This record gives sequence, C-alpha cells and structure tokens, in this order.
Amino acid sequence: MINPLDFSGKTVWVTGAGRGIGLEVANQFTELGAKVIGFDLMFDESAYGFDCVVLDISNEKSVKQAVQQTFTNFPVLDVLVNGAGILRLGSVEETSLEDFKHCFNVNAGGAFLMIKHTMPSFKSQQHGAIVTISSNAAKVPRQNMAAYCASKAALSALSHTAALELASYGVRCNVVCPGSTDTPMQRLLWTSDEAEQNTIKGFPEQYKLGIPLGKIAQPSDIAQTVLFFASSMSNHITMQDVVADGGATLNA
Repeated sequence: MINPLDFSGKTVWVTGAGRGIGLEVANQFTELGAKVIGFDLMFDESAYGFDCVVLDISNEKSVKQAVQQTFTNFPVLDVLVNGAGILRLGSVEETSLEDFKHCFNVNAGGAFLMIKHTMPSFKSQQHGAIVTISSNAAKVPRQNMAAYCASKAALSALSHTAALELASYGVRCNVVCPGSTDTPMQRLLWTSDEAEQNTIKGFPEQYKLGIPLGKIAQPSDIAQTVLFFASSMSNHITMQDVVADGGATLNA
C-alpha cells in the first residue's frame, strides 16, 4: 500500500520557514522525503535541513525574482505552503494605517504574490496543492487585533478564489486556521508565568473562550494538518478552511 505521507521526489515551498509553525512544516516535509525550499526574511540558525531563501514576500519584484530562480533550479512545484505572517496589536482606534497596511501586505499580500507568481506553473503541470496558514482569529473577533484579524480573514477569500481558478487544472487550495500555538509569536503575548494556563482557561472579559481540549497546540499539531491537505488523503478536498484550535472557537 502506498504511504500517502511519503513525499519522496516531491518539491515543497514553505514561506515563513525561519521559525515557528513554518519551520516545523518545513522540517516535517523534509523528514518525509520532500525537497523543501524555505523562504523567510531571516534564518537565525546556522544550519537547516532544507534550502533557505531570504525573501520579503510583501515585495512583488523580490517574489517574482525568487520564484523564477527557484523554478530554474526545481522546475516542478508540488506543494506551496503560505506560512509567513506578522502580528500588530492595537484596537481599531489605536491601530495606525501603516501597521494595518503592513499586516495586510505580509499576511494577505505575501500569500497573494506567491500564489500569483506560481499559478502559471501550477496550470502548466496540472497538479499540486496550495495550503495557506491563517488563524482562528479570522473566524471570531479578537479585541486589540484588528489588523491581524482582518488580514487573516482575507486569506480565506483569496484561497477559495484561487481554488476556483485552479480547479480545472487539478490543483487544490485549502486553509488551516490554528489557534493559540506554542511559537515565538505566541510567547510575545505571554507576560506572566500563568499566561499559558490563562490562555487555556480563556478571558471572558474579552469575550474569548478557553480551549476545550485543555492544552496549547504545538507547531507539530498544525504541521500535521498542513501535511494532510498536501497529501493524497485530501485528494477530493478544496476550498475548505479547517480550524485547528482545540475547540476554542466551538462551532464558528
């Protein structure tokens, strides 16, 4: 029986691969045999198990050049994972237009540019999968996260539209929406020793529910959901969002 999680001979691109969920996604694909090219603004470690390309995904000229160069070295793209993202905190009233635009340029614009400039190749080869990592903040409002919530919500419409345009070419597009996950970005929000447990319990005064499964997600939990959408196990699934947050958004 063929192992659907054997990515030997497959080429996978992952944005945001320098740390957090993106790094875990890149590492898991590598462990499963894929040739992985990771893209990020910086790579802090001295060595990675995959090829690293320094890239500002919000800059179209840079994205176009990086995509063209990568296709020169690796002509087939089997899986594109849009994992890069940034967080800017602030209420609607306090959020500057600059921060709002920056969130959109990276979180939504970066995914848009990667999809736009790889789409001709996906159409030509007539196979592949695009998995975009969003957030459960795209599904329910979060106080003081206006720019982040709005930019992440945009990813669903972007992914679903791309999925419609690519469906006749055999290319699937799906979205993974993590909740609170133990990453450097999450830890920036934790300012006390009790922060993790408080996140699990929830913040009723902020209209934020706790996590029914009683635990914070690990990057590997989210990576495995990405792997599912990238594999043949989801061969008949496209234009879908899966919320991987331990039940924090209940039926949202």
